[in-house]
Amino acid sequence: MSLIPSAFAAGISAPAPGGFNIMQFLPMLVIFVLFWFLLIRPQQKKAKAHSLMVAELQKGDEILTNGGILGRVNKVAEQFVLLEIANNVIISVQKATIGSKVEKGTLDKVQQ
Repeated sequence: MSLIPSAFAAGISAPAPGGFNIMQFLPMLVIFVLFWFLLIRPQQKKAKAHSLMVAELQKGDEILTNGGILGRVNKVAEQFVLLEIANNVIISVQKATIGSKVEKGTLDKVQQ
């Protein structure tokens, strides 16, 4: 059994006590940068695009909710939207549940 640690015997020096070694934090920094560009940033862009789409809703737009309901916007309020999903059938949905806009005429094609 040796009294000298193998790292010192191999010539690898440890950082001085209280010292800062950037090489120890480099892998964590690289992982954070990868997470930022692969996960966080695209999610932020998607959320921003969704909130812009919801803010620009107008009467007559055809939308698809996250629950799969297809309808035409009848009225836009602050937090809710009135959707006409069939002739004289109007429901109220929260703006946050709106998944996407669809092309005009999609509702008419589905109802035929």
